[in-house]
Amino acid sequence: MKILVIGSGGREHALVWKIKQSPLASKIFCVPGNAGTRGIAANVHIEATDIVGLKEFALKEKVDLTIVGPEDLLVNGIVDNFKAVGLNIFGPSMAAAALEGSKVFMKNLCAKYNIPTAPYGVFEDHKSAKKYLDINKLPIVIKADGLAAGKGVTVCHTLEKALDALNEIFEDKKFGDAGNKVVIEECLGDEEASHISLVDKNGNILSLESSQDHKARDDGDKGPNTGGMGAYSPAPVVNPEIEAAIMEKITRPIVRAMWKEGMPFSGVLYAGLMIKDENPHVLEFNVRFGDPEIQPILARMKSDIVPVILTALDGKLDTVKIEWDPRPAVCVVMASKGYPYEYKKCFEISNIDEAEKGGAIVFHAGTKNGCRGAIETSGGRVLGVTAKGDTFQKAKDSAYQGVEKITCDNLFWRNDIADKAINRK
Repeated sequence: MKILVIGSGGREHALVWKIKQSPLASKIFCVPGNAGTRGIAANVHIEATDIVGLKEFALKEKVDLTIVGPEDLLVNGIVDNFKAVGLNIFGPSMAAAALEGSKVFMKNLCAKYNIPTAPYGVFEDHKSAKKYLDINKLPIVIKADGLAAGKGVTVCHTLEKALDALNEIFEDKKFGDAGNKVVIEECLGDEEASHISLVDKNGNILSLESSQDHKARDDGDKGPNTGGMGAYSPAPVVNPEIEAAIMEKITRPIVRAMWKEGMPFSGVLYAGLMIKDENPHVLEFNVRFGDPEIQPILARMKSDIVPVILTALDGKLDTVKIEWDPRPAVCVVMASKGYPYEYKKCFEISNIDEAEKGGAIVFHAGTKNGCRGAIETSGGRVLGVTAKGDTFQKAKDSAYQGVEKITCDNLFWRNDIADKAINRK
């Protein structure tokens, strides 16, 4: 089979790495890919936002299966475009992708179908949003409605920060049209978790192992939100009882709701959750694999991912069971100094092979091959150093040993990834 993976981040490298292990994969393309995918797939220089160019390439190469990484492609209708010409692609329709594309749509749908989520308000102008702050307690969460690369959410513990967040959205237009509407919701607190499922065309659901992302830039969950500074799997907070509650109260109901609304959902359904008082509440829905969460998840997946996705496309996920390595995995993101704000690029990275000799898997994100053959930084999140261990502590130690072996003058990382799992009683 010829398989196309679209995207250039750690998520896409992890997918290519896993697909490469499948005997069904005869050739793998990655568009546009990075320095890590270059060694195990054919990187193709097409803009990842060029839906027409991607479709023409898939037709020309007779691609048998396409897997989409970035959410903006899904929201902009790549699945509809590919299916219209008979191409096999795994993901939701443009209409169903609104579940991630609009936080207002998602919150209103949860309210309509009694899916547990935080109390909220929706605002289209600065004045009414500020007025809402006057009558609600802090802390509070302010979210731009549209896609913002994981950075459109601000947790506000002070009124000053909340006012600044509204100024950035409404006056500075920090997120462009994505900020035309704003959701302001109660900050639920407690512990987050990620629950990712595959959904087939008949509404059958197959859950992957749980995970926990680390959105804040700095240790102790301090600093600005990022696309994710690390993750681990499984998430101990998601015990069997909570897992059952997630399926019963959130995942199955949202899939049924989408069918009732005339936009059947199939593809990857990612529920970002807050576990409060042993009860799961939805913070967000995404319609693609989480990044970096999918890196430790795939590191633990023993089953071949390709037949699982093909079975999903056939509408028969109820016949599939995934085998998992019971050992935990920890992923530490190495990012460019300055991220998630401005940062410099083109710093040489070395000793990745030494990290991998020590047992880590190094997934590339913001990397490229320089003119002299060296691997260089090219993005905010640069590498995801992932390792397994018999315990969370051993997995964490192994991941950080890999981090320490890699040399680059412009990288930083959090030092507390997986501490919540290690310290959990």
